[in-house]
Amino acid sequence: MIWNETKECMSADEKLTLQSARLVKQVDRVYHNVEYYRKRMQSVGLEPGDIKGIEDLKKLPYTTKNDLRDYYPFGLFAVPREQIVRVHASSGTTGKATVVGYTRRDIDIWAECVARCLAGAGVTSKDIIQVAYGYGLFTGGLGAHYGAEYMGATVVPQSTGNTKKLLTMMQDFGVTAIACTPSYLLHIAEVVKEEGILDELKLKVAICGAEPWTENMRRMIEEELHIKAFDIYGLSEIMGPGVACDCEFHKGLHIHDDHFYPEIIDPKTFEPVGEGVTGELVITTLTKEGLPLIRYRTKDLTSIEYGKCDCGRTQPRIQKFTGRSDDMLIIRGVNVFPSQVEAALLEMGETTPNYMMIVDRVDHQDTLEVQVEVDESYFDDDMRGLDNLSNKVKGALKQALGLAVKVKLVEPKTLPRYEGKSVHVIDNRKLE
Repeated sequence: MIWNETKECMSADEKLTLQSARLVKQVDRVYHNVEYYRKRMQSVGLEPGDIKGIEDLKKLPYTTKNDLRDYYPFGLFAVPREQIVRVHASSGTTGKATVVGYTRRDIDIWAECVARCLAGAGVTSKDIIQVAYGYGLFTGGLGAHYGAEYMGATVVPQSTGNTKKLLTMMQDFGVTAIACTPSYLLHIAEVVKEEGILDELKLKVAICGAEPWTENMRRMIEEELHIKAFDIYGLSEIMGPGVACDCEFHKGLHIHDDHFYPEIIDPKTFEPVGEGVTGELVITTLTKEGLPLIRYRTKDLTSIEYGKCDCGRTQPRIQKFTGRSDDMLIIRGVNVFPSQVEAALLEMGETTPNYMMIVDRVDHQDTLEVQVEVDESYFDDDMRGLDNLSNKVKGALKQALGLAVKVKLVEPKTLPRYEGKSVHVIDNRKLE
């Protein structure tokens, strides 16, 4: 049954009972079928019988991406390889790829979770949804595809590629929904404006994920395309897209805690933190068969709210991500996240969200230059407007980041556009 009601059907006690039963079963599965977990539990004196419910989750050790890499490719699978019907994998750009395996039941649950997210965004079986995530080993394309099919919508498996062809299909097919990265959707909006075809589109909703984005970017997308935009969250190690999604009130992403149990911990002490406190998101898969993960450290920084949402749902809501503990830059002793730069630029209202951060080390001191696209009208003969805007950007970034940075304003379309995950940082220190 697709989740599209305005309140949950289970009471808090019923949900806790379900979560506890699923955790107990999951711990038993990994202990007896995954050598890694059996050894980790034995090293701290734990046996499956010691885990009697969710309240015992804190006794269990954490799992990290390095653990998946150490057991590459199939060492953490909990079922025989013959029961794995599909594999996905990360790009491996920052190390050995992490491989994820799915049983037939895993695929079905994944599709249902994505369908829940689509339904929460107002998509129905009457919609035509264009999937503009990459297909293949990346989970985005097939994850969104199966979820849309599960709910009975018509799927246009566009993938990434020729944007003008995408828009032609959007017009000809009467596409009403799109799934893609937010940065690519902004690029689509640019092309729509250039071609003057906004009035010819039937697009009404976008479900965007695979990279962090701010509320200001969401509002910009909605204004440019006259649509509603929703945030979907997932990661390949846990399942793929569909772990959580926001609703029309945009007060956090409702996490499907009947399948994915969330915790927030201090990334330095690894101790749990309270409601509303920012820390690292940790997820335990309660129903995953192929690659069940216990207390997986996602590296994503967020907080969690447990109160009832204005939409009536009582699921935990993870808040907009402030960044990742592993993409934090340390510039002259100051912690800097790309999301801080994006938020500051969009708050100004005089720049675009297209930017690039260039980090260097000169005479043993770190430097940060932020390149920002601005309207071509600033590049007139006297350039005084450009100088004034440059000073304003410097001031806004200094206030947001807590340190002075170099600013270089560039003409429109100077910086690269990405159809997949956007890249906003070039750290030349790593090349030394």
